[in-house]
Amino acid sequence: MTAPSIESLNPEQMRQMLLALTRDMATKDAIIQRQNHDITFKQALIDKLTHEMAVLKRLKFAAQSEGFNAEQRSLLEETIDTDLAALAQEIEALAPAKAPAQDKQTPKRQPLPDHLPRREFVHEPESTTCRCGCQLKRIGQDVAEKLDYQPGVFTVERHIRGKWVCGQCETLIQAPVAAHIIDKGLPTAGLLAQVLVAKFLDHLPLYRQEHIFERAGLAISRSTLAQWVGDCGAQLQPLVDALAAELLSHGVLHADETPVAMLKPANLRDGKTHRAYLWSYCTTRFNATQAVVFDFADSRGGQHVRSFLGLPNADDSTDTRDTKPGWQGRLVTDDFSGYKACYAMGVTEVGCMAHARRKFHELWVHHQSAIGEQALKLIGMLYDVEREVQVHSPEQRQAERQERSKPVADSLHQWLTQQRQKVPDGSATARAIDYSLNRWTALTRYIDDGELPIDNNWVENQIRPIALGRKNWLFAGSLRAGKRAAAIMSLVHSARLNGHEPYAYLKDVLERLPTLPAKRIEELLPHRWRPTGLPA
Repeated sequence: MTAPSIESLNPEQMRQMLLALTRDMATKDAIIQRQNHDITFKQALIDKLTHEMAVLKRLKFAAQSEGFNAEQRSLLEETIDTDLAALAQEIEALAPAKAPAQDKQTPKRQPLPDHLPRREFVHEPESTTCRCGCQLKRIGQDVAEKLDYQPGVFTVERHIRGKWVCGQCETLIQAPVAAHIIDKGLPTAGLLAQVLVAKFLDHLPLYRQEHIFERAGLAISRSTLAQWVGDCGAQLQPLVDALAAELLSHGVLHADETPVAMLKPANLRDGKTHRAYLWSYCTTRFNATQAVVFDFADSRGGQHVRSFLGLPNADDSTDTRDTKPGWQGRLVTDDFSGYKACYAMGVTEVGCMAHARRKFHELWVHHQSAIGEQALKLIGMLYDVEREVQVHSPEQRQAERQERSKPVADSLHQWLTQQRQKVPDGSATARAIDYSLNRWTALTRYIDDGELPIDNNWVENQIRPIALGRKNWLFAGSLRAGKRAAAIMSLVHSARLNGHEPYAYLKDVLERLPTLPAKRIEELLPHRWRPTGLPA
């Protein structure tokens, strides 16, 4: 049916058609306006989310710098990465569909390891008959792998020992059972290693592990777990003592300390905690032997450092005239006064350039100081050299430092001395400059010795997980508990430093320790350990 021509329409019909066209145009205008509004709104939201993402990326970069301590940085980076992923998803949902990227621009996911168990889920059509009635033929398949996780499952080892008796003389023979770290105890070395690693490396308190084990099918009381930890701590202490002795046999060590809350009997009634400290000592990154030893103490007093290093304390009542002088090496530290007495007893002070740099970094960040900016540039040149020579031998490293770092350090010292005369006493700039000038010999000692590091960051990296763990520990239950925690953490963190999987290391140690002669205990030190069956 053909539409009537306009000429054939009467005035009323033309008026109705005009009204219909007007309404249609108004409707389309409203749709277009609404679509434009939606596009404008979505673009504004995309811009807002993009800006938030940029801010988070800058904050993430700042978290990796000196603006945050190790504890804050670790927690902040985790939150930032989560937010960045969420923002990316929101922007992708708002943005218009784009053409698929070229294969060469799309990063390919690494295949999942072959050793992981696999469960197959087969997805096939309900019917393999085509709509035309023909039978479909299979020509291939697509495979997509996803990573799954299931909570741990308990198993039971049944050790069956046959009893053999002589019918004539009635002699009874039975194979001996292998010794265990907890004699006649319930747990295997593997279960004990799991409890220790979860508590002292993954920072899971025992009450959380109790709930985890309950979900796995067997409730183990917190008191039982605590007993296991105490037993293992006592059994492992000789190995920790051997690790500390090995550490003190090296001539260059890092030292640092971090506070940890501790309960004291006098404070139990009011619920207050005492400020204790976890001291950290480790070899340098240049040393072939990688080891870290933690020492828990109830204060920040320098006597704890001297005691660990075997140096005499002022309150020692024993006669030290015939004793060894204690450790006499080079100690890399910050400027904490607790270390000062060691330097009067033969220990050589090595300063931390990173601490000096932080003073100027604060000037630049907070005040846009030109002095701070210039100091950062000069110190940055020193670190540029270190990045290049860290893989060299000590002799090559020293030669490079003498040739390249010494002129920069001399220029920095001369420039700081000149700038100090221009700034008033007591100002932030004066304090930053004085920090470096007053410690200049210790700060630049590394230039003359290829075995020394430029800063104390290496030990700060080792103590960072401890600072993170404080959030989960809440407090140490006692001085003894703190020392036990420090001992076990020394082993698992030293194992990690040497590239070992901490659980595998500790499980093997707990299996071998009960039958290993005391004179061979050094075989189980993390830097000498080899899994059972491999040559030492």
